[in-house]
Amino acid sequence: MTALSPAPSAFRADLRFERLLDGFEPSFEFEPVGPLPESEFVDRLRRIRREATVAGYDVTLIHADSIGSYKVSNSYLRYVCDWAREGVLVVPTDDDKPLTMFSIFSSSVLLPPAGEPVLVEDIWQVGTWGRETYNRPGKTVDKVVQAVGDFLQREGFSVAQIGLVGDATSKPYWDGLKAHLPKSAFADGSSIIDRMQKVRSPREQAVVRAAAQLADIGIQAAYHVIRPGVTDHEIYAAFTYAQMARGGETGDGYQIGINRFGTHCGKPYGHVVRNGDLINLYISAVIYQGYTAQIARMIAVGDITDKQEEVLQMCVEGVEKAAAVVRPGALVSDVANASFEPYIERGYLASADSRTMPYNWVSEDDGKPRLIPRKHVPDEDWERQGRKLMHVYPATLGPHNPNVGHSVSMQKFQNYNIQSNNHDLLEQGMTFVLHAQWLEPEVAGCNVGDCYLVTADGAENLSCHTPLAPHRVKAD
Repeated sequence: MTALSPAPSAFRADLRFERLLDGFEPSFEFEPVGPLPESEFVDRLRRIRREATVAGYDVTLIHADSIGSYKVSNSYLRYVCDWAREGVLVVPTDDDKPLTMFSIFSSSVLLPPAGEPVLVEDIWQVGTWGRETYNRPGKTVDKVVQAVGDFLQREGFSVAQIGLVGDATSKPYWDGLKAHLPKSAFADGSSIIDRMQKVRSPREQAVVRAAAQLADIGIQAAYHVIRPGVTDHEIYAAFTYAQMARGGETGDGYQIGINRFGTHCGKPYGHVVRNGDLINLYISAVIYQGYTAQIARMIAVGDITDKQEEVLQMCVEGVEKAAAVVRPGALVSDVANASFEPYIERGYLASADSRTMPYNWVSEDDGKPRLIPRKHVPDEDWERQGRKLMHVYPATLGPHNPNVGHSVSMQKFQNYNIQSNNHDLLEQGMTFVLHAQWLEPEVAGCNVGDCYLVTADGAENLSCHTPLAPHRVKAD
């Protein structure tokens, strides 16, 4: 077996890792926001129960499953009762009956605080099942169905109208309950909570604002360490440390892309920063108190091409044009269309129509799959590790997506998109990202964006502590 060649010694100065952030101070003071007050969850429960009454539900079941690494498949439980793990929540429609949680049925454990659900009286531990791991014969799904079904029967819901809130991982639980309670009627009630995601309350707005501040601080920390010879791992780590040290919940909600052409949406792999590199920090989710903020920034290292400068400027103008339209009562489609004006003016696009617009991951025009061009793309940092890049990503030029942004909320909730076919009106309290993107394979790329809150008379840029314009790094 051939040993992999080590990185050059200049790039293996392990002692520098903890020193890269020496002297770093953000340009502003982070304003922490505590957990949402119980009154916020009381109001949510009131609204859910009211909609359940209108829908005719006697009880509503809300489910989130484990998807590994102590993460869950949706944010429904966290939104309703601040429960960050998996489980099945039983919500009787009558307000004189308490909420009951059925968990814990995986390796997750209850460790309050941050763990104690709000407004929930009883938590039933279903347990973990399986011969190989636990030496307990049985199947977890079956045990959960049995426990929840028996509870519903004891509480008088054996013949009931039952609303179901969950996702694709919920299906085996719902199927089991339908067999367990054959005289009950079941209906999808997820839209009850989905509708509540359009407008953020004042306290939610404060949390999203804080998440955006953490993203800005992380960006500033990344700027502090970026220089020729530093690796993408070190940049990613600096961003992660700065935001998580101040209360960020995770270090895996963003991407870093580095090469000579501005490719974005990647993870660190050992790329060494060099003159001519374009770096994209795509902060797709900094999570704080369960809520996310999203922004994107570009960094130019030393000399870049005129074409690359034009693409950077075009995308910055795209965000600025879109942001200038944001106000209560404006059409979402008008915001999207404004963002693509600089593209059309420069001849990069013929139209802002999201249906006909080319974008990086589009299939062929007839709907058939598009072949990714096969070609050796030299990458000395990847090849030093014994691998080669043998395809050109993406397959075609254009923006990353045929929109200029989407809603910002809790993870796994369905987004509304800022694009030409969305003719909804903007409302005060909506939060979303506006990110203008363009990528022409092996030529130029850009992805820049800010997080916005719709205010009473316009918009607030929540990520205002780092400029939208590309950050410049000397390459002496």
